[in-house]
Amino acid sequence: MKISRLLSSTAVAATISLVLVTGLPAQGLADAPSDIDTSLSGNYLAARFASAERDNDAAARYLRNLLRLDSRNEEIIERAFFATLVDGQMDEAMKLAERLVKADRTHRIGRLALAAKAIRKNNYQGARTNLSLSVRAPIGDLTATLLAAWTFYGSGNVKGAIDLIDRLQGPDWYGPIKELHAGLILDAAGQKKEAGRRLDHALKADSGSLRTIDAYARWASRNEGPEAALAAYATFERAIPNHPLVVQATEAIKAGKTLPPLVRTPQEGSAEVLYSLGSTLGRQGGEDLALVYLQLAIWLNPDHPFASLTLADLYEQLKQPKKAIEVYEAVPASSPLKRNAEVQLAINLDATDKFAEAREHLETIIKANPKDMDAIIALARIQHTRKMFAECAVSYSKAIELLPKTTKSNWTLYYFRGICNERNKNWPAAEADLKKALELNPDQPQVMNYLGYSWVDQGTYLDQGLDLIRKAVALRPDDGSIVDSLGWAYYRLGRYDDAVTELERAVELMPQDPVINDHLGDAYWKVGRKLEAGFQWAHARDLKPEPEDLDKIVRKIDKGLDAATVVPPSKHAEEHPR
Repeated sequence: MKISRLLSSTAVAATISLVLVTGLPAQGLADAPSDIDTSLSGNYLAARFASAERDNDAAARYLRNLLRLDSRNEEIIERAFFATLVDGQMDEAMKLAERLVKADRTHRIGRLALAAKAIRKNNYQGARTNLSLSVRAPIGDLTATLLAAWTFYGSGNVKGAIDLIDRLQGPDWYGPIKELHAGLILDAAGQKKEAGRRLDHALKADSGSLRTIDAYARWASRNEGPEAALAAYATFERAIPNHPLVVQATEAIKAGKTLPPLVRTPQEGSAEVLYSLGSTLGRQGGEDLALVYLQLAIWLNPDHPFASLTLADLYEQLKQPKKAIEVYEAVPASSPLKRNAEVQLAINLDATDKFAEAREHLETIIKANPKDMDAIIALARIQHTRKMFAECAVSYSKAIELLPKTTKSNWTLYYFRGICNERNKNWPAAEADLKKALELNPDQPQVMNYLGYSWVDQGTYLDQGLDLIRKAVALRPDDGSIVDSLGWAYYRLGRYDDAVTELERAVELMPQDPVINDHLGDAYWKVGRKLEAGFQWAHARDLKPEPEDLDKIVRKIDKGLDAATVVPPSKHAEEHPR
């Protein structure tokens, strides 16, 4: 029996859309009942839930069960293909891709996957055939053209590769990418002069791209001398100091070494195409296609220095810390980015409620290098999240002590140490930190909000405090949490009508925030709108507030405002500084 007889094609299409669009943390799929394996409808519903939760491993499992029950259903084949591909189950994905293109000859991702398989096996003509059959779109045109160019290089036809790239027409953002890959192909082919020209054009068009800088600097180290190569790296170093790859490259050049081309094989070149486009898609909201591109990039070049970290970062973005951990663990010890991976691994351990392991992991890194700023800050943030405010303040102090000089960009260290000190009831230290953060970044609304509210709440510097909050609101008029701070400051000052005005606007901006709804309920009570107050408290209760807040809200619903304690000011200040 076909699944389409159980569910409408519209429902199936909607489910496929869920695979490509939605993103929620996976929960409970491993505990699904075992008898679901023999049920067509049960497997379908389980696969649908897994796909919506982005648990691609579970989705693939249920979809394989469905294929055993209904092996010719094209929708199930497509969904199983996507689930296995984005989960990195490449052998299974390629088998399904073969079945998929038999049903849909021009299926874009199916053809892309088969082209990658052909490139991996040095079957360059087969790769070009698959690329030529795929349905095109702007990103697809660029992907197919660049991959085809690398297959021409693999076939020994460098001129054909460059001509193909040059003939591609498209939006302006194609330009730097085309120049970069033309330069990479020419450099790999040993055509020094023309490679340098193309890489120079790419660098001028996109001077902030580390991959472009690295490609040019590597060429320069072999053709222009160490000074030109170091100058190229210095432009990136000024923007982002101490990047591990830049540090490694500059040390090698200063030691008298030259650097090989960034890309040397068609497989590495194709992986570079898929990585660069996948990372861009991930930043611009195309997470599902980004997962496809990055998995294929890693499959073609497991040693790519950025593809794995970008994939793990994407998993973090999609709230899948367990998947991120798997990727970080697989980063080879020889990679200059291994230490970065270890720090991020610890952050994701904490996100899976393995705080003790996360802390031990970071402390091991810090013990090996007491000046590892990233690891120290990661530990401080975890301690902050776990409400270990005294420890958090100490960790931020260690990070601040390591600063060679204090600059505007360091305001966050003082700001978060200030929060930890304030929550640890050390207001003098907190006030000094918040003032320092504001001195470094005078127009920072988060700092204005926190410091201003704290002053108002303590009854000191009332005019200055209220003025800071108003400035924060002026800078972020659509930030419900900051507008809430202004309303709550009015409430603390007894200006209840003004509080209602601002808190109503804050609720409009953030209707699903339990703290803001609770605040509005309190303000309504104070101006005599008790029925509306009860409604707001009930809404706050239903929005799953913190346990300590829930008890107070329930008491207010039952007995009114006077029977419960208002949300502590320090808690408010931290929950709504952003």
